[in-house]
Amino acid sequence: MAHQFHPPVKNYEIIEHTADIALRINSKDLPGLFRNAALALFEISAKKNPSARNPKKETFSIKQKADTLDELFINWLNELLSLSAAKGLVFSDFKINSINEKELEAFAVGEDARGFRLDKEIKAATYHGLKLTRSAGGWQAEVILDV
Repeated sequence: MAHQFHPPVKNYEIIEHTADIALRINSKDLPGLFRNAALALFEISAKKNPSARNPKKETFSIKQKADTLDELFINWLNELLSLSAAKGLVFSDFKINSINEKELEAFAVGEDARGFRLDKEIKAATYHGLKLTRSAGGWQAEVILDV
C-alpha cells in the first residue's frame, strides 16, 4: 500500500526561551498541526548530512489515545522522540490518517540517524505553557521542549 507524502512546508517559528526550546506551530487543520509539530521536532534536532547516501526508509504505524487533545498532542510528540531514540532513527515525514480530540492514527517515516548531524537532543515535549488554540484561520500550538 503506497502512502502519499507531501513536501514539508515550514509552518513554525522558534520562540526565544531559556534552557528549553519553545515552538509556535501553525496549520489550517488539526492533522496538519500534529504533522507540522512532528516535522519541527526533528528539523530542530537533526540536520541531514549532505554526503549521506540514500538511506533505507522505514515506516511505522503509530496509534495514540488520550483523555484530552492536549494529552494527545504531548503523547504524540513524546512517542516519536522515544521511538526515534530506541530505533536510532530520525523521522522525516508523517501522515496523519485519522485524528479527533482523543485518538490519533498516523504513519511516521524514519531514516537511519547516522545520515544526520544531531544538533540538539530533545528530551521531551512538556505540558508547561502548552496551548492548543483553534481560530477561524486554523490551529496554533505553543509547546516547550525540554532539551
